[in-house]
Amino acid sequence: MKFRTYPEFSSLYPLTLKTFMKRSVSLYPNEIGLVYRNPDTGQYSRFTWQQWYQRSCQIARVLQELGVKAGKPGQPGNRVATMAMNHNQHLELYFAVPCIGAVLHAINMRLSLDHIVYTINHAEDRILLFDDFSFPILEQIYDRIRNKIEKFIYISDKPGKPETKIEPVYEYEEVLKKQPPEFEWPYLDENTYATLCYTTGTTGTPKGVLFTHRQLYLESLNVMLRFNWNNDPAALRFDESAVPIVSVPMYHVHAWMIPYYATYTAQKIVLPGRYTEEGFCELVEKEKVTYTAMVPTMLAMLVEYKDLKKYDMSSLKSIVCGAAVLPLGLKAKIEELIPSVIAATAGYGMTEGAPAMVGGFVKKTMKDLPKSKLDEVRVRAGLPEPGLEVEVVDDNGKPVPRDNKTTGEIVVRGPWIMEQYYKSPDKTAESWRDGWFHTGDVAKVDEDGYITIADRITNVIRSGAEMIPTMLLEELTATADFVLEATYVGVPDEKWGERPMAIIKPVSGATPSEEDIIKFLEDEGIAKGKITRWMLPDYIVFTDTIPRTSVGKYDKVAIKKQMDGFLTQAKRIHKRQ
Repeated sequence: MKFRTYPEFSSLYPLTLKTFMKRSVSLYPNEIGLVYRNPDTGQYSRFTWQQWYQRSCQIARVLQELGVKAGKPGQPGNRVATMAMNHNQHLELYFAVPCIGAVLHAINMRLSLDHIVYTINHAEDRILLFDDFSFPILEQIYDRIRNKIEKFIYISDKPGKPETKIEPVYEYEEVLKKQPPEFEWPYLDENTYATLCYTTGTTGTPKGVLFTHRQLYLESLNVMLRFNWNNDPAALRFDESAVPIVSVPMYHVHAWMIPYYATYTAQKIVLPGRYTEEGFCELVEKEKVTYTAMVPTMLAMLVEYKDLKKYDMSSLKSIVCGAAVLPLGLKAKIEELIPSVIAATAGYGMTEGAPAMVGGFVKKTMKDLPKSKLDEVRVRAGLPEPGLEVEVVDDNGKPVPRDNKTTGEIVVRGPWIMEQYYKSPDKTAESWRDGWFHTGDVAKVDEDGYITIADRITNVIRSGAEMIPTMLLEELTATADFVLEATYVGVPDEKWGERPMAIIKPVSGATPSEEDIIKFLEDEGIAKGKITRWMLPDYIVFTDTIPRTSVGKYDKVAIKKQMDGFLTQAKRIHKRQ
């Protein structure tokens, strides 16, 4: 097959992911570029960049031979789905699928079975690759997707195929062996669709978002710029010697772009399969990991891990936290337990932003501030990612005052913000208004332009004429030494509409009382002007587990469904007059 060649010296040279994968293998073909630890067996697999690239070429050939067709701008190619954890095969597919012009659909396996089935059918996936972790899930839904999926490919370190009713099933490693290690990648327009991600569906069915090669290319570059522009004296230099561990699941919005920009910069990529505290700590120690990205839940689990001090974690310098607010208290706890972590920072994004929109950033005028002040900056959502316009606006679309008090909705636009929801024109029209994408998230802005997330519009507690942002209360409460996690929801109230209920998970061994919580909020919140007395919870409940969504956010929908149970356990502090 003769492919179109690139115009020599053209200023229109397409921005595609192929450039990322070719750079690392060109510069460092014999250097270890990828390390995978099987979380079940503890077995390690190591690949040079050359080996990884050749395997990517081989699976690309396999997919083409199985009939996968490329798309073109405005018309997505065949969708290739993965139900897989963080391993070398998944990283191969991260590049091979988009670079043949097809669309990679990494399925969020933490969704409900109904939502998984919905996303597969809505995406019209043709081929589905699954691993040992997802196999039981796939078996449960097979009868509901068998008429949609044409072929299945099984990924495993073990030889042979599982005994199953699923058909037809190919074995990943076996089909690779039959292919030569070279491949002529086709010419692709940079506006060819590369990936399809779905939202978590907390307010309805999941929504699909398509991203082009150009969008992923530009986002990767701008995230790298933000890392290296940062004036934070504790910031990790983002160069080729940095070593990331991809802790965030690869089915979650491109694993926050780490697989793409780490490949481009030829950083050794460490893959843990699925996240466990033991696996994470072992990999940090053995592979000298320097940075990672996590959701606050994972950080909280690490803080509670009893064997943490058995490992040498001294190489770990930076942890980027997203998907939910990074409480100052949790940041302090992790930095106390792992002293080498000198920059635990927050960020803000969403599926529609691929995901990065706002990142933790220290301005050059702030770099000499004391650590306590810098920490306050580091846990804010931050400043807009380079290349994006981000505003916080009122109901009339006007920017709110930069007073760190007035709240509004975050709106955004830029080269990698989603163009439209896949096959959902009505939802697209609701979100894109007056040239801005409306996120549905509430925030405030300080005099330096820093954005602090206050809440989802749907999660704000509407009490009387006031709106109480739950994230503000959650962040403050979690700074208490005796609190590991905290969330707030509105409880129906005949007089005020809603009043706050605090749901608290204490630190192991701690037994705080309701009075301890109120006193802490009074001393650290009201006395310091962070909250008003009106925001104090009317109900407090202590629990061992707080429901979370598939991406680690507090699951307010699930909590509200369990409201009667929580109210039965809760103590009524006082009734508002």
